[in-house]
Amino acid sequence: MIKVAFASTDRTRVNQHFGAAEGFVIYEVTPDKATLVGVGEFAEEAMDGNEDKLTAKVEFLDGCAAVYVMAIGASAIKKLMSKGVQPIRINEVDTVDDLLAEISKAMNDGGVAWIDRAIAAQAKARAEDRFASMEDEGWQG
Repeated sequence: MIKVAFASTDRTRVNQHFGAAEGFVIYEVTPDKATLVGVGEFAEEAMDGNEDKLTAKVEFLDGCAAVYVMAIGASAIKKLMSKGVQPIRINEVDTVDDLLAEISKAMNDGGVAWIDRAIAAQAKARAEDRFASMEDEGWQG
C-alpha cells in the first residue's frame, strides 16, 4: 500500500498548481483498489513571494509517496523531496480515477521508478520494525 495525493479543487481531476492549491485528496493505493483517506483544504493564496504557504501543504502530504500536480516550483520540489514525496507534474487535466488505475497497475507490473522505490522503502521499514520488535521481546541474534 502506498499513499498518493492529488492537487484538486473538485476531488475528481488534477487541476491545481502545488503552491496555489486549494485542495488535496489523499488515497491509499494497493494493486487491487484505492481508498480515499484524506482531504485537505487550504485558503487561496498568491502564487509568488509567499514561501510559508508551502509548509502546511508539505506537512499535510507527509507520508505520501507522491503528489500529482499541474505545475510546481523548484522550492516546493525541494521541500517535498526532502520528505520523501515525489512530485509528479502532468500536462493536462487528468482524472484522479484514471491516475489511480495507472498506479494500481504499476504496483502489479513494476517498472515505474517512484512506485518501485516507495514499495521497496515500505518493505525495508517493515523488516526493520519486525527486527526491532523481536529485539524488544528478548530475541538474541
